[in-house]
Amino acid sequence: MEKLEFSDPAVFRQLIGEHEQHLKILADAARVTLKTRGTTLMVDGEDCQVQVVVALLHDLAGLLASGYPLYATDVTFAYRIKAADSSTSLREIFLDQAYISQKGSRRRPITPKTVGQKEYIDAIRRHDIVFGIGPAGTGKTYLAMAMAIAALTAKEVDRIILTRPAVEAGERLGFLPGDLLEKVNPYLRPLYDALHDMVDFTRARQLLDKGVIEVAPLAFMRGRTLNDSFVILDEAQNSSAEQMKMFLTRLGFGSRAVITGDVTQIDLPGGTSSGLVAARRILAGVEGIDFRYFTARDVVRHPLVQKIIAAYDREDARQRQAAAVAGEANAG
Repeated sequence: MEKLEFSDPAVFRQLIGEHEQHLKILADAARVTLKTRGTTLMVDGEDCQVQVVVALLHDLAGLLASGYPLYATDVTFAYRIKAADSSTSLREIFLDQAYISQKGSRRRPITPKTVGQKEYIDAIRRHDIVFGIGPAGTGKTYLAMAMAIAALTAKEVDRIILTRPAVEAGERLGFLPGDLLEKVNPYLRPLYDALHDMVDFTRARQLLDKGVIEVAPLAFMRGRTLNDSFVILDEAQNSSAEQMKMFLTRLGFGSRAVITGDVTQIDLPGGTSSGLVAARRILAGVEGIDFRYFTARDVVRHPLVQKIIAAYDREDARQRQAAAVAGEANAG
């Protein structure tokens, strides 16, 4: 059993959470017993898990002392990080603010919640073109959007361009009401959602009306040169190889691009190769371009999403192994 003494009652109250909610999260995740007496916290269980929880609690207390507002979800993410590597500093991750809302806003600063997310935003700071590849729920587009708005606010770029392919438009497009923009708007909705989650509706509307922020289907990028812009291509796995080349060659002076996608969720019609898969092969090793890969460990949605992704990964691996065995049998 380990005992932790806390000298600041306010920090202690925030650490354990309302009705000791944070301790319950940790107890369930680490399978330890946590008890309080005054401002003393006792941790009991298997030694390796106790050490992880003790290191975690020290880090969280340090974050709280720095003024970090600790939420229950932070405790969950923090445990995942420490369980993977107890030497990882939570301060370096949680205090790295990708975007801070305007003064007076109730929105929390947007910070990474996993080691992979931290490496991703660091890559965006260092490189003009970054590919974020991984499963849904890992914050690829959300963090890219936060970095774009931060760059616009700091006047590092003059505009933000958000784009994604409208894969299913094709034959179905004519059956939808409205002009072309209205027809493809449903495909762009996730980009608007991310934008409105960071910028209040009135300001977002003003920026969109002035063209400072532009949301458009990938096909609209053809023939353009994008200078002094922060460009985000979302759902890039659904771009063709030709579209990907077209997009990447639009980048002008003073611009940077983030390309996000999940190569396990390709919705292109049969026979069409994914531009994201091709770019990963063709551009690997090109100076100035960085590839960041996310895993189920980086998922920041409902805990079941992480388990679902892991289950599908196991099934994919099983099918590949079965196909390899069948191939060997046929060859024999």
